[in-house]
Amino acid sequence: MTNSNIIFLLISNNYVLLDLYLIMILNYTYYYSQDIILAAVDNPSNACEWAFAEMLNNPEILETAVEELDRVVGKQRLVQESDFAQLNYVKACAREAFRLHPVAPFNVPHVSMADTVVADHFIPKGSYVILSRLGLGRNLKVWDEPLEFKPERHLTGTGNVVLAENRLRFISFSTGKRGCMAVTLGSSMTNMLFARLLHCFSWSLPSNESSIDLSTAKDSMALAKPLLAVAKARLPAHLYPK
Repeated sequence: MTNSNIIFLLISNNYVLLDLYLIMILNYTYYYSQDIILAAVDNPSNACEWAFAEMLNNPEILETAVEELDRVVGKQRLVQESDFAQLNYVKACAREAFRLHPVAPFNVPHVSMADTVVADHFIPKGSYVILSRLGLGRNLKVWDEPLEFKPERHLTGTGNVVLAENRLRFISFSTGKRGCMAVTLGSSMTNMLFARLLHCFSWSLPSNESSIDLSTAKDSMALAKPLLAVAKARLPAHLYPK
């Protein structure tokens, strides 16, 4: 429907105005809800699933993460948000999953507001700019062995590991003025989900599987086959909800 069509309809029938308004509201609500689901649910869960898949194929990484949880938290209580600052290896595993297995292949499109130059590339005003999440996270010029799951690459000195990447070497929650407004919440959700699953259960491969198939789905960046693993409780019974 063109602008002229809309103007004509609004003049000829007042009810059309309400109909059009409701359609606009429903459309905006749908796309906004999709953004919320993708950013607040799909992004953390995708990272956690990929991290577990990679770690089950690399038992030494899984063991190191669990050892850190036992050292920091122990086995007499559950992980709390106050523990995150000391769980740098666990967070490095989640961060590595964001780098290697982004929830989407590209970032949300942006429009250049003025002529500019980025990395010697001229970008005219009005250009649509789309960042490749997959390309950034697997860039050979930035990452050593980019296709390998190596959490230790994110452990630099004694600094606190965070899931956000402000230098755009990969995209977890984006950055800058158009970055995710809920990066703190998203990071906390990811850390809590991931840490508690690691801490509360012992994870192993099914008896009939020798490894996890890390193939990517054809229509998304998720695992081609949903992750299937064996979980056994490893903490005192009273810590699990009945």
